[in-house]
Formats: sequence, C-alpha cells, structure tokens
Amino acid sequence: MMDCLFCKIARKEIPSALVYEDDLMVAFRDINPVAPVHILIVPKEHVESLADLGEQHRELAGHLLLKAREIAEREGISESGYRLVSNCRKDGGQEIYHLHFHLIGGKRLGKFA
Repeated sequence: MMDCLFCKIARKEIPSALVYEDDLMVAFRDINPVAPVHILIVPKEHVESLADLGEQHRELAGHLLLKAREIAEREGISESGYRLVSNCRKDGGQEIYHLHFHLIGGKRLGKFA
C-alpha cells in the first residue's frame, strides 16, 4: 500500500529513530512510548495484521520474533523482562493496519488485560 504509514517509514519516505534494519524488516522507537524502551518491529512487506499471516509468511514471522529477542538484548531489557505485543484488528486495538510488534520494557509493566 503506497499510503501506509509503516510502508513509508520502511521506504524511508518518513524519518524514524531507526534501531535496526535488514532486508525483511525495520525496527524504530515509538514516537509515543509507554515505557523507557518502546520499539516498533515492522516487516517491510505489507501485511495488514497478525490475522493475515499465512503459510507464505512462515520465514518472515520467525524472523520478526527472533529479531525482537535480539533487539531486547541490545536494549538491555532481556534479563529484566519485556513485553512483545501485536494488536490485531479493531477490537484488538490495532490503529495502523500494517503488521507490527511493540517491544516494551525498561520498567516493571503492569498486568495486561
């Protein structure tokens, strides 16, 4: 999608505080962080949500999860703990319809839902 915010960030049409990039994904700091570490992990391929992943995305999905773990280690939150969240569709709180994960940590997080 040409007008998708995260597609534009991945194409570097919109600046971001990039913390990681490779051929499959970008990771950047959230502009409205809810914790000291709040990084968005976004595939470069436009997939609307977690519910839209298919068998053809098996490698991409695994890659995103493994890189999330690596980024957590680099950010120094691996030992203390972190949360990895993907909001899915309207009732799940998804606001931008491009698959992404929120990597959140750096403080004690409250109970979730």
